[in-house]
Amino acid sequence: MKRKAFYGMLLGASLFTLDATRAAATINFTEYTMPNGLHVILQEDHSTPIVAVSVMYHVGSKNEDPARTGFAHFFEHLLFEGSDNIKRGEYMKFIQAAGGQLNANTTQDRTFYYEVLPSNQLELGLWMESERMLHAKIDTIGVETQRKVVKEEKKQRYDNTPYGQLINVIYENAYTTYPYKWSPIGKEQYIDQATLAEFMNFYKTFYVPNNAVLVITGDITVAKTKDLINKYYGDIPRGVNPIPRPTVTEPVHTVEKIDTFYDNVQLPAIVLAYHIPKQGTPDYYAIQLLTQLLSEGKSSRFEKEIVDKQQKAIRVSSFDLGNEEPGLAIMLGIANMGVAPEDLEKSMLAEIERVKKDGITEEEYKKLENQAESDFVEQNQKDLGVATNLATYYTFQGNANLINTELERYKKVTKDDVKRVADKYLTKGNRLVVYYLPKANVKEKESGNKPGPKPHQKKL
Repeated sequence: MKRKAFYGMLLGASLFTLDATRAAATINFTEYTMPNGLHVILQEDHSTPIVAVSVMYHVGSKNEDPARTGFAHFFEHLLFEGSDNIKRGEYMKFIQAAGGQLNANTTQDRTFYYEVLPSNQLELGLWMESERMLHAKIDTIGVETQRKVVKEEKKQRYDNTPYGQLINVIYENAYTTYPYKWSPIGKEQYIDQATLAEFMNFYKTFYVPNNAVLVITGDITVAKTKDLINKYYGDIPRGVNPIPRPTVTEPVHTVEKIDTFYDNVQLPAIVLAYHIPKQGTPDYYAIQLLTQLLSEGKSSRFEKEIVDKQQKAIRVSSFDLGNEEPGLAIMLGIANMGVAPEDLEKSMLAEIERVKKDGITEEEYKKLENQAESDFVEQNQKDLGVATNLATYYTFQGNANLINTELERYKKVTKDDVKRVADKYLTKGNRLVVYYLPKANVKEKESGNKPGPKPHQKKL
């Protein structure tokens, strides 16, 4: 399913769109595991002369030492520095000269690198990703360069962007135990404090073939591609360090938590965040449809009632970020001018309670089914979308063929299921409430001139 956008934090998408009929058909692929542990998935489609070469490493921010957060995201940048055979700064030049594009992204659960190229440049993409896996240049120059880059990114995307701290505030307050309690950007002081030896150990532990899946989609011939893969990846040794995975679990939340955060924004925002099951579980699909019911499209309940009719918000969204482990369903509203966040909160909660009390209509249910199918088809119209989905299904659920069957899981969700998961998970004791307020409100609230939650300034 398509994940909802959250202030620009989206996966990169290929510009090369295929015919929509391809996505509706069964996506045939070949998969195998090499002796060094690298899992390979090949999907052959000759609709356009394009290939997507991608590698997903099963490492995200949840795999980090709490005293060294931000490492996975840092490596997203660092592994573009070059290799023993690629000079510093030449990764992008090679791909652009070949008429392609490349990028990478990091989440709490994985890191994903890709190139989209003309099909006659397949070998170039395979070589470059093998260099990243085996011969990455991790030295003082590269580390110091990327320290500056990452800190500047944090300033631009988080510190100096309206509502840019929302995701950090939400996760830091929603989790008490599980390492989702920090976001991938991490803390810049930890990146500054880390030594070169620590970076090298992180690389040798996680960026190894037995912690990765190589996915190639598009205009390829499977037999020839296998030969090329063996040529470039066959002699990469298996990683020898144990790959650490979180062993803790987040306790069940039974008491509502309320937090207030002040930032350089003009309009207050209200966040309701509820703990939900991990992706792939039956209730997860029902929750996906529930969040769509509340805010996807102009006819959604939040949009019709709160934005259009009550005019209490300029925007109200409802989404989840699809984590590998139990995650969050997030309802976010930005108040209209002159509207108190408490009033907006009441309206959002009222719409949630309406689902719990009355359920959903047959018309709404049909719309949700159609949205689910449309989203599913849309993702698989691009080579990169297919590669991303194959890699994700294999990495998180061990079943790449969900690219053909996951839609059936959404179709199994009934109207009663949508009401049931609202009753079960969207409860007071299971939620975090965040009042995200303009800094100008601090003095007003401290003086007692305005009602609302007790203020405090949370430092990130």
